[in-house]
Amino acid sequence: MDMIKHNIVYNPVVDWRFDLGKAEGSYLWDKEGKKYIDFSSGWNTTNLGWNNPEVNEAVAAQSKKNVYAPMWTADEAQIEYAQALTNAFPQQLDCVCRATGGTEANEMALKIARAVTGRQQIVSFAHTYHGQSFGTLALGFIPAYVKAIAPLVPEFIQLDYPNAYGSKESEQTILNTFIEKLEEVLKTEKVAAVFTEPGLITGWGSMLVAPKGYLTAVRKLTEKYGTLLVVDEVGSGFSRTGKLFGIEHENVVPDIVTLAKGISNGAAAIGAVVTKSALVEEHAGAFKPTATFGWTPLACATALKTLQIHQRDKVWEEAERKGQLVKSMLMSELDGNPNMKNLRGWGLEVAFDISQENKDGEDNSDLSTTIISKCFESGLHMADAGDCIQIMPPLTTSDSDLEEGITTLINVIKNL
Repeated sequence: MDMIKHNIVYNPVVDWRFDLGKAEGSYLWDKEGKKYIDFSSGWNTTNLGWNNPEVNEAVAAQSKKNVYAPMWTADEAQIEYAQALTNAFPQQLDCVCRATGGTEANEMALKIARAVTGRQQIVSFAHTYHGQSFGTLALGFIPAYVKAIAPLVPEFIQLDYPNAYGSKESEQTILNTFIEKLEEVLKTEKVAAVFTEPGLITGWGSMLVAPKGYLTAVRKLTEKYGTLLVVDEVGSGFSRTGKLFGIEHENVVPDIVTLAKGISNGAAAIGAVVTKSALVEEHAGAFKPTATFGWTPLACATALKTLQIHQRDKVWEEAERKGQLVKSMLMSELDGNPNMKNLRGWGLEVAFDISQENKDGEDNSDLSTTIISKCFESGLHMADAGDCIQIMPPLTTSDSDLEEGITTLINVIKNL
């Protein structure tokens, strides 16, 4: 399929891209009316289900009040949401910077880190995803993938992520080896920030998971060398991992947390940088936290209702339970199957690897696309994660829909 359709340039993913007709709850429909169970949630965006009626009602109600405010003012909806959001974090994280999405939030976090520390270097991890600007691409995209648009922002150091799966070494050994390498970089005292997700990679597609104690160890080391810790919760935030925010798994308080995607359940463009007022107050003029469309009153009212639903319903508890259900079904049917290796995940963010070679020893790298395409033909919609099969349904998906979707996936893999 051409990558330009309806005069829109598409990201070249797979050849079964379709025109969306309708979306509701855990379902998508194409323009022909075919219904699909969704296992993508727009890559962790519609955590409360597609077109959540309470969230949509908040959009409608705010549209009758005020939809925009100049960036040098504070609308009532913005103030209310800022208070609610910071109250959801440890008390040290007491202020926010407005943004329009994840890329802008992460870009602002980079500016804050350099302005506050006076240092230039940023430590991040290869094969991770933090956005589409030159700065955020430099965080995770390896040089070969961005050669055509290089050079990116200088002074970025990419380390290998400490993956706890598929290794013969213990988690503690993997963690110790990683910490030794990280300390070699940080002890130069030239690094402004370590930029990481809270312990698993949600955005690239590999969904690597770090050893237990990873974030705690990184926090300790960054404090030792005066380096800021930035945790990207764009994909892991808002109940996805079995906690309201991923940092709660180890009760770590970073210097900066970035948010987007599930922040408004997809109903409005909004992102946030949650940080410490004591850290940034004197430096705001240097990193310039401005965004013309950041935190419109419409987006803030939407995000507030989204947060209230998560807190009221303790959605993270259901995410944890449903994630266990998904993993249990997969283990009972595919344990020992070469196309389900290293089953892993937090909450309802579940993944497994597939065999990179077929039974004849030939390259099998396109198998994930084949599996996802066959699932799509059978009424199950999934995002193509490339290196693995990544399962990310809306957190409000019923047990019966989860079971139907997982059964479809299991049958596809068994019949390869």
